[in-house]
Amino acid sequence: MGFGILVLLVQAACKIPNIKCNINEPPPILHKYYQSGDLNIGGIMSQIYIFSKLINFEQRPSDGLFDDILLFTPSGSYDASLELISAQGRFVPNYRCAVQNSPIAVIAGPNSEICLHMATILCIYKIPQLIYGTIPTDSRAQVVFSYQMFPNADHEFKGILQLLLHFRWTWIGVVTVNDDNAETFLQNIVPMYAQEGICFDFLERFPTISFSHDIAETVEWGIDTHRVIMESTTNVVVVVGEIETMILLNMFHMFSRYEHISMETKGKVWILTAQMDFTSLSFQRNWGVDFLHGALSLAVRSKEVLGFRSFLQTRSPLLEKEDGFIKDFWQEAFNCSFPDPAIAVVGEETCTGEEKLETLPTSVFEMSMTGHSYSIYTAIYAVAQALHKMQTSKFKHKTIAEEGMLDLLSQEPWELHHLLKGLSFNNTVGQEVSFNQNGELKTGVDIINWVTFSNQSFLRVRVGEIDPTASEGEKFTISEGAILWPSRFNQAQPFSLCNAQCHVGSRKAKKKGKPFCCYDCVPCPQGKISSEMDTDACFSCPPDHYPNEEQNLCIPKKINFLSYEEPLGVTLAILASSFSVLTAVVLGIFVKYKDTPIVKANNRSLTYLLLFSLMLSFSSVLIFIGQPKRVTCVLRHIIFAIAFCLAVSCILTKTIIVVFAFKATKPGSKMRKWVGRRLAISVVLSCLLIETTFCSAWLASSPPFPDLDMHSMLKVIVLHCNAGSKTMFHCVFIFLIFLTLVNFTVAFLARRLPDSFNETKFITFSMLLTCSAHGSCFLVYLSSKGKYTVALEVFSILISSAALLICIFSPKCYIIVLRPQLNSREHLKRKK
Repeated sequence: MGFGILVLLVQAACKIPNIKCNINEPPPILHKYYQSGDLNIGGIMSQIYIFSKLINFEQRPSDGLFDDILLFTPSGSYDASLELISAQGRFVPNYRCAVQNSPIAVIAGPNSEICLHMATILCIYKIPQLIYGTIPTDSRAQVVFSYQMFPNADHEFKGILQLLLHFRWTWIGVVTVNDDNAETFLQNIVPMYAQEGICFDFLERFPTISFSHDIAETVEWGIDTHRVIMESTTNVVVVVGEIETMILLNMFHMFSRYEHISMETKGKVWILTAQMDFTSLSFQRNWGVDFLHGALSLAVRSKEVLGFRSFLQTRSPLLEKEDGFIKDFWQEAFNCSFPDPAIAVVGEETCTGEEKLETLPTSVFEMSMTGHSYSIYTAIYAVAQALHKMQTSKFKHKTIAEEGMLDLLSQEPWELHHLLKGLSFNNTVGQEVSFNQNGELKTGVDIINWVTFSNQSFLRVRVGEIDPTASEGEKFTISEGAILWPSRFNQAQPFSLCNAQCHVGSRKAKKKGKPFCCYDCVPCPQGKISSEMDTDACFSCPPDHYPNEEQNLCIPKKINFLSYEEPLGVTLAILASSFSVLTAVVLGIFVKYKDTPIVKANNRSLTYLLLFSLMLSFSSVLIFIGQPKRVTCVLRHIIFAIAFCLAVSCILTKTIIVVFAFKATKPGSKMRKWVGRRLAISVVLSCLLIETTFCSAWLASSPPFPDLDMHSMLKVIVLHCNAGSKTMFHCVFIFLIFLTLVNFTVAFLARRLPDSFNETKFITFSMLLTCSAHGSCFLVYLSSKGKYTVALEVFSILISSAALLICIFSPKCYIIVLRPQLNSREHLKRKK
């Protein structure tokens, strides 16, 4: 069984005589190729191959040059579709004189407009249509019998989105063809891109290709579009077009030169859809292809077909008698003409037919199979596989091969549909070909990098692929190192942003009236950082970290407490130890001279107890220095509170005893019974009992504990003792203040007693110093932080205890040690 191929070539623009209206016959299709066979596969293809040689863009063409140029019109597709199903050799619509004249399937493309008008006719007969371009989406009723040999458009645009996101190109321009597909792109794809953070500098449309009397208007439109593209700030332009769009793209970079527009051309990274392919007109052959250098495009996933190059090398217009198209192509490709006695051509070389296609630059003719050609190749194999499957199924029910063949030849085209849908096979290059139930080819796309050369040639270098059927993480792959970028970027990866990225330490701030990807960069507020470029918001460091000066990094905080390893801690420890030793020395002096009048007169027992409490108070300072622990936190305040309470109560007792002693000397005084050991014990124990009760309640309710303060200081974590119950803490120290004030009051009232027995003046002064020290330290305490808070507590303890020690005992020690003659009963009586 043989397969016949019938190809009708519909010209998008060709040089023909002006055609008059013919009522009986439509304008003839200039190029047809028919090969007889048992079954025919039809083809309708749009070609642009001839253009007026007088149009060269070196000067503005006159409108008259376009009078004899026929445009591609919908009628061309209708005519070609009707002729496919008409009697061979004549245009007789809806009449078939033999089964062999009707194609079993039709391959068409690449222009979507061709597919739409073709489907209007062929879908009536339910003929399978294999499209190697974009299937129109505005009328699915007309394309239910169509099979798309190109990747799904949605997958293609999602692939472009992945490409943009991979290179972080968020500021792009878009140029689309001026058709219904552009509306689909603008309505569906643009919002999807915007949701992923892609902004659009411009959305332009290519002017409609129209070689007619409105050429000036069309060129003006093209110039305006070109100006918008080249003056934009984006470095990336996505071109959504058809196969003929490359002609306009090639024209763009020439507009400024030939129309004398003062405009600097900037290199752009063009991203081209798979529907586009390199096409050019005859007057563009010397323009060069530099504008494509570094461009990225999507292409149908394909492999090199063995023997295809050899097949092209054997093609010759001398051998192809029925194929008139190859002769016209040959003349345009080699810029020559075949001898024609009826037409005298001056100034052109004569075509010999021996010219070699491989000598042409790739901008004129490519010897490798392009994506569109590969799709046609795959489509033919798909039809053949479906027919083979049909024939195999028939043979299962027929015993004679001839009967099966006759039965196969009598099949209608619509019977292929159930075989094409779900079809799966491997073609001759080993690539799997299969359709889903929607008639879409299950395939991915290759990412192609265009590399151009000065001899008007180019290479398509495969640098990646997009496979929607692959597992997650492998759907998009690209080799960045293999990409050659446009020359102006000096092989550095281009950036395409509305503005420079915000550096670390700053955040994005929206610009009013601008797209969301256009923004200002503002520094992060105090205490916050941003560690990534282009962040939307700054964030706070963890509590145990703080921002560095650049506000781009969180640095761990150091733990801070008053330790013995720093000068301040050592100094306070030395002072506390020195005062403790000094107190012990004073106690030793009083013990040694316990029988002297001055020691006896100052109540030896209370004096010993007072000195012991002061020594304990000085020693408690050492617990405040060092790393806070649970035990030290509990002891430090409790020991000091009880020790200082004991000291103040002893002083209070001594002052009361002195006052009562002088009151008791009056005749008939009842105070005499209160003077003695019983009064001293009562006052001291009462004060200690109250303070101990507060301390016990404090420990029972919520005792102090080690705590980390991460917020009061920026760069350090303060390890301190948390007071626990604030109420009990305040009760303990308010009682101490109360005792101090009572002591000060009593001592102040007793200041006028005789000097020999009166130490109330020194007590008054010591209490005044104690209150002043505590008040001053409290005011500084409120503004201090960290270890300096503890240092102030220690300093307050040292000042208050030292005031008692020095003010009360220095005069007595002076008399005992340096003026022993004054430490006698005679002297005391004389003073009295």
